[in-house]
Amino acid sequence: MVRTEEWRRLSTAVLLILAVAVAYYVGGRIGLHQSVVVNGAEVTPLWPPTGIALAALLWLGLRTWPGIALGTYLAIERIGDFNLAGLGIVAGNTLAPVCAYLMLRRVGFRSEVDRLRDALALVFLGGLLPMLISATIGTWSLVLGGDLPSARFWPVWSAWWAGDAMGVLVVTPLLLVLRRISRPAGEGGYRVPEVSALVLTSVVVTVVATRTSLSLLFLVFPLIIWAAVRFQLAGSAPCVLFVSVLAISAASDRTGPFDGQTLLETMINLQALNGAAALTGLLLSAMVTEQNNVRLKIEQVCEDLAELVEHLARGGPER
Repeated sequence: MVRTEEWRRLSTAVLLILAVAVAYYVGGRIGLHQSVVVNGAEVTPLWPPTGIALAALLWLGLRTWPGIALGTYLAIERIGDFNLAGLGIVAGNTLAPVCAYLMLRRVGFRSEVDRLRDALALVFLGGLLPMLISATIGTWSLVLGGDLPSARFWPVWSAWWAGDAMGVLVVTPLLLVLRRISRPAGEGGYRVPEVSALVLTSVVVTVVATRTSLSLLFLVFPLIIWAAVRFQLAGSAPCVLFVSVLAISAASDRTGPFDGQTLLETMINLQALNGAAALTGLLLSAMVTEQNNVRLKIEQVCEDLAELVEHLARGGPER
């Protein structure tokens, strides 16, 4: 009986690792469709696997880290021959989300992202800081392996870091909210029409903003604010991802506001848009959620106090 239970736990762990590896690989294939070549190295403006890896660790714990390593190997093996540089990339891409998970757990991060401190922790301790590890190890691996001249280190490093960080800021919130998303309800039955209006408006405005030659990218921010204020992370996370995907597509095609720009200018403008959109949606959603929770607690305390006063008034001593 004990051995059967051990085999069951082992098989469950193996299946989870394989599931994480498959998800990482699929995310990598999607990311590589929008890759660009920076100084001879292939990088992506948005690397979804980093967001997938961190979400998997937050859900399942450190036991899934081999799945991240296996998924990284499968993703880069399709690009070229696996060598020592590839081994360094695997190590960096595995170590970065693991460090992010450990730091988030250290500060008491909650996957509901219902506090401003959780949003700030995800931005800095989940995305910006730990992804320095993957970018540094990966770029140095290419340099030491002879695949990248040392003079081109910094452009590749910055693009690598930005792509990994955007993967966390854009993809991880969406995956975290998928576990608890539900059908909009309440508030007089107007929530479903409002969702429909938000989706339709987002599609039209984002397509126009990313495909017109006019500088109208700022038009996406009222949409993100609308989604964050009314639906919190469940609304802002999909909206930010949609904006990011369409902006990357326009930048890859060198159309719309990205027409006529150099590769460096395109990457700077694209990452500035993605980063600003992700920060706006994430931080505003957390602030609204935190305020809503405080309001609900205050209302509950007031109701309890009213019941107590009523009870005392009915059962008080007679004179």
